[in-house]
Amino acid sequence: MPASRRRIFHRPGPPRRRWRLLLPVLALALAVWVGGFFNFVTMIPRSVENAEQQTDAIVVLTGGSLRLEVGLRLLQSGLAERLLVSGVNPGVTREALLRLLPEWTEALNARIDIDYAANNTVGNAAETAEWLRERGYRSLRLVTANYHLRRSLLEFRDAMPDLDIVPHPVFPEDFHLEGWWRWPGSAMLIFSEYNKFLMAHLRLSLAGLIKG
Repeated sequence: MPASRRRIFHRPGPPRRRWRLLLPVLALALAVWVGGFFNFVTMIPRSVENAEQQTDAIVVLTGGSLRLEVGLRLLQSGLAERLLVSGVNPGVTREALLRLLPEWTEALNARIDIDYAANNTVGNAAETAEWLRERGYRSLRLVTANYHLRRSLLEFRDAMPDLDIVPHPVFPEDFHLEGWWRWPGSAMLIFSEYNKFLMAHLRLSLAGLIKG
């Protein structure tokens, strides 16, 4: 084939200059992501602070029976007036929970409310804010898994900026924070939660800019 025809049918590759400009940006973004990830890991609570601080209410985010057990024990110990269980499956009745959890006693039953509407952390925060406003409460103890706490606090403090929120982490037995890299399930859970935290942070930041 003549050289002139080869030039006509030649398909040019991607511009090298564009890749030279793009690669440093990608490398910087990856470095920021990795640095933020390890900072996120160090921020996952390893203990409960302010364990004896009184609040108006206790809020438990569903996602494991241990969270609810802890919340019920806190209510029983007199650390708050009422308990809200947020994000309960609509198919799970109060009577079923009363039978399944020995900590859920008849004496506590009148001090417990159930939220069936919330199906994610954003919904938990919105439903809790409305529940607190209706009762005039100004403080709450937030009970959820330690790996989920930072994102939960982000959403709750955005929905309730004027309220005092006391974090109360729960430590699931199947989540291994120490040496998490040796446990694939724990590692994937942290990766997933970190990315959800970043997306929540970005969404709330953009919403703040739009509001001005």
